[in-house]
Amino acid sequence: MTDLPLPVEALIVVDVQSAFVTGSGAVPDAARLVDRTTDLIARARKSGALVVHLQNDGPAGAEDEPHTPGWELHHPVEAGPREIVIRKPQDDGFARTSLRSLLTDAGVKSLAVCGVMSEMCVQATARTALALGYRVVLPHDAHATQDIPAAPGISEAIPAATVSRVAEWALGSDAEVTAHASDVHFTPGSVIALP
Repeated sequence: MTDLPLPVEALIVVDVQSAFVTGSGAVPDAARLVDRTTDLIARARKSGALVVHLQNDGPAGAEDEPHTPGWELHHPVEAGPREIVIRKPQDDGFARTSLRSLLTDAGVKSLAVCGVMSEMCVQATARTALALGYRVVLPHDAHATQDIPAAPGISEAIPAATVSRVAEWALGSDAEVTAHASDVHFTPGSVIALP
């Protein structure tokens, strides 16, 4: 864990979609996650940092199947040159999307990652960001996941909080894990032109 990370130029909000934060499919303590991501988005906007909402396109029949209620982003988007939605077809927000070129065009060198699911889309996106040379800050209280059910002969059920912590740990020492979303600070990046 890091104490006070340096400011970042972008916020990546991973899959904060209705299916994952409302109703019976919501992650445990979804209200806390929504509170923290709401605060991060508001502060990133105020500072002029780039805000990128990643939106997962799940397969047919999934909770996040495109154009179903569960697929919708939970947070309202203020679309413009500093706030953009990128749909993604798999866990990694960089895979088969324009995220890397968007960050390059905006001159971003550092970013914070928040959202769901900790060990899947959040970790995959943060891992690729690190591999591409970005400075990555991961606020512990601003990402979440589901409990892992028991697997007979393998393990008991694993609580979501443990899964989230292991996901952070697995990123290694290059990721800057901070205890609280409130510890993340933002700095403005370059203005980009939308296509």
